[in-house]
Amino acid sequence: MKPSEFQRLQEPRPVSRRNFLAMSAVGAAVTSLSPAGAFARHTYPASASRTVSRHGALPTRKLGPLEVSAIGLGCMTMNGGHYNPPRSADDMVQLIRWAYEQGVTLFDTAEVYGPYINEELVGKAIAPIRDQVVVATKFGFDLGPNSERRGLNSRPEHIRKAADGSLKRLQVETIDLFYQHRVDPEVPIEDVAGTVRDLIAEGKVRHFGLSEPGLDTIRRAHAVQRVAAVQNEYSLLSREPGESVFAVLEELGIGLVSWSPMGLGLLGGAIGAFTRFESPFYQDYRLTHPRFQPDTLRHNVALADFVRRWAERKEATPAQVALGWQLAQKPWIVPIPGTTNPNHLVENLRAVEVEFAPDELKEFNDELGRIEIKGQRLRDGLLQLSGVDTPAA
Repeated sequence: MKPSEFQRLQEPRPVSRRNFLAMSAVGAAVTSLSPAGAFARHTYPASASRTVSRHGALPTRKLGPLEVSAIGLGCMTMNGGHYNPPRSADDMVQLIRWAYEQGVTLFDTAEVYGPYINEELVGKAIAPIRDQVVVATKFGFDLGPNSERRGLNSRPEHIRKAADGSLKRLQVETIDLFYQHRVDPEVPIEDVAGTVRDLIAEGKVRHFGLSEPGLDTIRRAHAVQRVAAVQNEYSLLSREPGESVFAVLEELGIGLVSWSPMGLGLLGGAIGAFTRFESPFYQDYRLTHPRFQPDTLRHNVALADFVRRWAERKEATPAQVALGWQLAQKPWIVPIPGTTNPNHLVENLRAVEVEFAPDELKEFNDELGRIEIKGQRLRDGLLQLSGVDTPAA
């Protein structure tokens, strides 16, 4: 792909079906997934591989006191093994830097992604732009000598060890946003928040976050150390995890960072009733997900059809409608869709151009409320780690 074609994609234009068709044609030319799972190398502007400068612009939003781009980038899938085969590390470094050129300033990772290697990837990618971006990572899982998960661990000494490891892998002096990845029911949240408060005082961390916490945990943590953001699953497919915390977040001035805002890919328009997720190259997370089993998926594609109809009405793509709807809910919601494809990145970022008038949003939400979703939102083991409150200190 010629650099001039990427530059053309950067020019501000209204979102329309014609633009999407042009974008799709570019995508067909620049990306391919071979039967062996090899990802074709992309051609980016020269700045993406050398001196990085920002050409694009996105509106910003506040996560508590922290200002970030209205749409961030989830980096978990860049090492493969969740929804796609492994990608070239060089390609993903270039993708992160190119995302910054388009205006993205929030990049999300965690020590457990890989584990460890995703933080290393993000650290390498942001090195030339460190002072212009916000890097978020997470602690809270106990990893064994062979990097195996051994459960949760948010004891203060473990948090400190995790912070030092993340700082080293990310090649930064300070972690901008440090989340507890899942609430540890064995450790009072006051001890967790107090440890992060100390790390902030030492200059190792700037802001504190929680992922999938219980409501009482949010309040108690915030009383010890201000919580900038809560990261919960939130999408048209899984609305309850986000909406259940809206009132508390609004009251306390906390932002919501939504993971899986594309409903594990269902809302992007590429998954149908008979899509299957077996792969010889990696273990697709959706293969055992309750909402993507053959019987439940045949029912749940009604949601994808609904989004597709609205996309035609809004002259946008299904992905843009899914993200645009989310941005319209609250001014302090920041979705972090993940992608390994620069064309999908462009498509996702243009969701900021999709607007819903108040009557349209009501019509959309009324129709959405009549669509039944079958299957629980997470597998049992993962679901039991969500919405947890800790014992009193």
